[in-house]
Amino acid sequence: DSKTQRTYLTEEELRKIENLILPDNSRIMLHRDMFVYASYVGGLRISDVLLLQKKNFDGSHIHVEIKKTGTQLSLKNPSTAIAIVKKYIADQADSPFIFPMLSAKLDLNDPIAADKAISSATSQVNKNLKEIARLASINKKLSFHVSRHTWATRALSKGITIDKVSKLMGHAQIRETQIYARILGKALDEAMDVFDKD
Repeated sequence: DSKTQRTYLTEEELRKIENLILPDNSRIMLHRDMFVYASYVGGLRISDVLLLQKKNFDGSHIHVEIKKTGTQLSLKNPSTAIAIVKKYIADQADSPFIFPMLSAKLDLNDPIAADKAISSATSQVNKNLKEIARLASINKKLSFHVSRHTWATRALSKGITIDKVSKLMGHAQIRETQIYARILGKALDEAMDVFDKD
């Protein structure tokens, strides 16, 4: 069923993206770092990553209200994610946002202006992600959704239970998360096929 056709990265592919040498302080580096961050922190949606503010980060956790559902989440950041946040907090003295994509002057209380800014930033990021996939020799259609799917499949394969994955992703219902368990099941089945090969 097409619902389970979710593209995600393997650990090796994610490493390739993390290790890409990109020009310092470039847009493409920023977009790669945002993608990697989301792949480590609950598979945050791009809108939530764009809206992350310095005041939401306490040194170990990011406190966020999920734009799509209004759910409040406090997500512990693994060391890779903390390093990314610290890098951008240090660089962006004049912006309230961690990742400098949205204008510091953006009125977040104006939903039309905010949505327009988020949508424009999203298309810039997704365009660069295609280039990043090419540079990393990854033959998958890379978009920000892929970081969400990558986080979920990594979390389940590392033994985080489905109810916790569901909560960390801000899913309203566990059946939304079960898609990832099916993807993982399929990958495990394929791994077992090696026993049928001579």
